Amino acid sequence: MTESAISAHRTPRVRFAPSPTGFLHVGSARTFIFNWLYARHNGGTIVLRIDDTDVERNTEASVQSIFEGLKWLGLDWDEEYKQSERLDLHREAAEAIFAKGLAYRDFTPAHVGDDNQSSAQGAWLCNPGMRDLSREESDRRAASGEPFALRSRVPRGEHSVLRFTDAVYGTQTKLTDEVEDFALLRSDGMPTYHLASCVDDAELRITHIIRGQDHLTNTFKHQLIFAGLGVEPPQFAHLPLLVAPDGTKLSKRKHGPVVSVTTYRDAGFLPQAYVNFLCLLGWSPKNDREYMPLDELRDLFSLEGVNRSNAVINFTEEEPFDAKAVWLNAEHIRALPVEVLARELQPFFERAGFKVTPEKVLAVTPLIRERIKLLSEAVSAADFFFVDELAPYDVAELIPPKGGDAAMARKVLETALEVLAVTNFDHDSLDQALRGAAGQLGLKAGPMFQPIRVAVCGRKNAPPLFETLVALGREVCLKRIREATENLSRIGR
Repeated sequence: MTESAISAHRTPRVRFAPSPTGFLHVGSARTFIFNWLYARHNGGTIVLRIDDTDVERNTEASVQSIFEGLKWLGLDWDEEYKQSERLDLHREAAEAIFAKGLAYRDFTPAHVGDDNQSSAQGAWLCNPGMRDLSREESDRRAASGEPFALRSRVPRGEHSVLRFTDAVYGTQTKLTDEVEDFALLRSDGMPTYHLASCVDDAELRITHIIRGQDHLTNTFKHQLIFAGLGVEPPQFAHLPLLVAPDGTKLSKRKHGPVVSVTTYRDAGFLPQAYVNFLCLLGWSPKNDREYMPLDELRDLFSLEGVNRSNAVINFTEEEPFDAKAVWLNAEHIRALPVEVLARELQPFFERAGFKVTPEKVLAVTPLIRERIKLLSEAVSAADFFFVDELAPYDVAELIPPKGGDAAMARKVLETALEVLAVTNFDHDSLDQALRGAAGQLGLKAGPMFQPIRVAVCGRKNAPPLFETLVALGREVCLKRIREATENLSRIGR
């Protein structure tokens, strides 16, 4: 069955439901992006639901980290909920399932009763002593205050099959005899992930659940919960996992900060470039495109384009970021209007301690745009524009190669001082004046320009000379050339 056939009768309502137990993981970010693209492509609604019922592991810092990461991605959502504010709804649903005879109370002590067990006889499926307890006995023990977990009464011995069609992985089946009597409520009255998630999905009218492949097996349990609630299950689409180069699942403990979205933000990735990169991990537009702006991603996205194979993020200790991610970031940097890129760069200059103004950053931005792949690289590419004193550099670099000497370099700099002191400080005037001076000295452009470039920038590899001179301004250029001339004079002595 095609995605279009599955979805034809329902305007999508999708949800992103992170648990606030840590930072926004790259895998979670991709899940949010795919949900956003699917909803926006199909004119649907995206719901942000914070699944915060795991009170022992949830932290407010994690909640803020999730919002921080989502805000940086720049993708919106239409509705927002916190699962912890819906506990009464979850418990009412559990009671309704129990009233239908589809669940039973398990009075096994909490330290062994809330979790599924394994034994020498094989996988834990149910607790017959509790499952077969009469309703009267169950009611009596509950009325006496004895704590219990509420478990789903999964059909046994009927060879019944649970079946659903996944939009990515196709038809999935499992015998109910292979599914354990999973908990709906814990002995403290808190809903389990399975119950709370399904109740909220039903109550919020979620039509499509797009989530990681690691949840695929949970879907069989969720089919039973939706049936117990008397509602039609959403359409499921499970996404291939993101894995490290060695094939292991990405984790902060093993792989460090590279799995956190904010690491990419702080390193100088553009959000639109990062979204572009994550989209290509497990999805393809089928036309071999890689660089794609957000509106193009939205227009091309479909679940039919999602792959089944796990997607690898390539990184090493020496190169912490995937080479494709860096390449895409450079492409997006070059595609930005200069004014927009300047606004993106300014915070990096400020964090480096430079005294900058929007006007100065705007003047410098077009000179370094082709020289950086990450926004953070602008700091080292353009530092000499913003400092009062250049960092120490090798004075020998002032001397042109292939026959140049200190005397030649000094003559070039002395001539440059004379020219720059009287020439209009714009690109064309500087170009004409300095090339004319080179001719008078009997030099080609290269030997003439290198000493000037090193003097004003402190390096041989720098942006185009005339634009650089204009951006630095007359006073700064003259001051630095004088200092370089004095340095060369000391070499000659």
